[in-house]
Amino acid sequence: MRAIGIILAGGNNRRMKELSKKRAIGAMPIAGSYRSIDFVLSNMTNSRIQKVAVLTQYNARSLNEHLSSSKWWDFGRKQGGLFVYTPAVTAENSSWYRGTADAIYQNIHFLKDSHEPYVVIASGDCVYKMDYNKVLEYHIQKKADITVVCKDLPKDAPLERYGTLKMNEECRIEEFDEKPIVAKSNTISCGIYVIRRRLLIEMMEKCAQEDRYDFVKDVLIRYKNQKSIYGYKIKDYWKNIASVQDYYDTNMDFLDPEIRNYFFKQYPDVYSKVDDMPPAKYNSGAQVKNSLVSSGCIVNGTIENSVIFKKSFIGNNCVIKNSIILNDVYIADNTYIENCIVESRGTIPANSKFVGEEGIKIVVDESDRMLMQ
Repeated sequence: MRAIGIILAGGNNRRMKELSKKRAIGAMPIAGSYRSIDFVLSNMTNSRIQKVAVLTQYNARSLNEHLSSSKWWDFGRKQGGLFVYTPAVTAENSSWYRGTADAIYQNIHFLKDSHEPYVVIASGDCVYKMDYNKVLEYHIQKKADITVVCKDLPKDAPLERYGTLKMNEECRIEEFDEKPIVAKSNTISCGIYVIRRRLLIEMMEKCAQEDRYDFVKDVLIRYKNQKSIYGYKIKDYWKNIASVQDYYDTNMDFLDPEIRNYFFKQYPDVYSKVDDMPPAKYNSGAQVKNSLVSSGCIVNGTIENSVIFKKSFIGNNCVIKNSIILNDVYIADNTYIENCIVESRGTIPANSKFVGEEGIKIVVDESDRMLMQ
């Protein structure tokens, strides 16, 4: 493909509460065996983009470990490859990324050292499948300066959390509001952009000269009348992990056979780092209904409508309903968990009961909670 990729995976999101205290949002576990960044990385490699930069910053240890080998996404090539960039102190700059535009500018050498004419910019916290070649063809056909991938949401959706836009009959964007108090449109930006590489370099250098740091506010909104910015509308599955409820709903979506079939049984595939672990073991007395149970798990109790991640232990007479159990959790006997997300590497004592009665409850091991404070 005639493009390089940039994945923005450095932001902090307080709406994820305790879940973001261990990891970046791009490293959030999804569907039992994946991380959220796996989906955009898989889209990049399936679109034949051979050179990809991941810009990380906040709480990036877990994400950096996940990206330590590029072979899982087939980026280990002599030409191209996967590059992970974190903020660095240099003679010219000593600050962290102050925004998405600043993150790109601080790594502008990645753009200048490349030769491909186009750049695909995408967020690392969205779950979807996409062929970026189709967006690039559309971009070239429209003779656009920037193309924004967008999607129609139901009118009762929380539109104030997204960037909303309005297009004319030719799909040129005429209005763009970032997180409006009252949304004028139910068409939202998916955080995926196609732009010519030289134009991106020019815009990032101008933003830096003017102390502007945000790609949406200081490029898309500021230049919407000066540049040809078009929208490319999609109808397929797309979810953004921006809150605890979003994260819970996204994982629960994978209990739907149609969505599992779309992601994992239809070409192209979704790739992830593979751990060598035995399959899940179900001992006498285990009962599992409409759930995802990952490799390395041992189940003795009852699981209903839940997602159990790798290396978790479910004790005798335990009941897990409508919940997400993250990696390496030990749940002792006679425990009842409903409408909860149990944080990874925790131990839940015997005879415990956790129920999310007014929304999703996050369960954190007490020893972990002390480390977080």
